[in-house]
Amino acid sequence: MYKYFKRLFDIIFSLFSLLILAIPMIIFAIIIKCESKGPVIFKQKRIGKNKKEFFIYKFRTMRSDTPKNVPTHLLQNPEIYITKSGSFFRKTSIDELPQLFNIIKGDMSIIGPRPALWNQYDLIKKRDEFGANDCLPGLTGLAQINGRDELEIEKKAELDGKYVKNISLYMDLKIFFSTIKSVFSGDGIKEGVSDKNFNKK
Repeated sequence: MYKYFKRLFDIIFSLFSLLILAIPMIIFAIIIKCESKGPVIFKQKRIGKNKKEFFIYKFRTMRSDTPKNVPTHLLQNPEIYITKSGSFFRKTSIDELPQLFNIIKGDMSIIGPRPALWNQYDLIKKRDEFGANDCLPGLTGLAQINGRDELEIEKKAELDGKYVKNISLYMDLKIFFSTIKSVFSGDGIKEGVSDKNFNKK
């Protein structure tokens, strides 16, 4: 029964959040448009429940000439692509707010494994092993509060699988409030790789 309550809560929470955040989101959009050329909303193909592809929405935080379909933490010298406002939006997770529309559409949930890029084949394969592709991806998840970008693929997939096997109201509330703490502390955010690490990827 919890999965039906979870979906209902996702819709109500997202609609309420959009109502409250409508004016701030309009302001964020104006800042992005004034600062650099390109669309306000960045769309990227991601992997959803049962490996169904969908387009995730984010506020654009990088220049339009940024290499496509490359996770930011794997970019070399990502600071040359990230805009001034984008740096703040990323640290505070403001760039993720448009995903509230993904949640309403049914592409995502508030809590769940973060959706992998369509070409992150190693992560997708590992998630299959742990059963982590069997639920809706989330705005935040267990891996996000336990290391985020600093986690190795094996550990990230293991945590995602652990969440799927133990979905409950208690688990979701714990992740939700831990996420708020992580956002304010900036834990686990990794922007780019060193030359040494980049060449190994």
